[in-house]
Amino acid sequence: MAELPNREQAIQILKQQNCPPQVIQHCLAVTTLALEIAAKLQTRGIKISLPLVEAGGLLHDLGRAKSHEVNHGLIGVQMGKTLGLPDSLLDIIKRHVGAGITHQEAQWLKWPQDNYIPTTIEEKVVCYADKRIDNDRVVPIDEEIRKLQQRGYPEAAERVRRLHVEITQLLGEQP
Repeated sequence: MAELPNREQAIQILKQQNCPPQVIQHCLAVTTLALEIAAKLQTRGIKISLPLVEAGGLLHDLGRAKSHEVNHGLIGVQMGKTLGLPDSLLDIIKRHVGAGITHQEAQWLKWPQDNYIPTTIEEKVVCYADKRIDNDRVVPIDEEIRKLQQRGYPEAAERVRRLHVEITQLLGEQP
């Protein structure tokens, strides 16, 4: 199995793949928030891999080096496979888009049949942190939910809301 890149290696990968500077800033902000959430979960006795959360936060938008469309997750996975990234990290890249893409949505997008819904705690934390970061600033989750509803994606908005409830409850907070 391939090794997880550390922070410096992950940032180097983004730069070598010509990720735009604003995407790198976004990934750094997502990583900061994801690690804060993961550390709080650890203190509550939840088993979570901080190195995987860090690598996932940094590289979740790797595919944005080549696409700013919904398929950037799939493109990121292809790039990550070429780079020899571990499957656990590839799954974060694949499953972070839209708080997950259902089987039906994947068919409609003509994506390969696969699971695009975050399942592990690390996948969920990175996905959630990504939905809380607009460019490089933390925003209320309601802002992301409203944006998805206005764009005509009520199912994605509901998935984001459910993810918010799940993460905040794990943190021992009120959603």
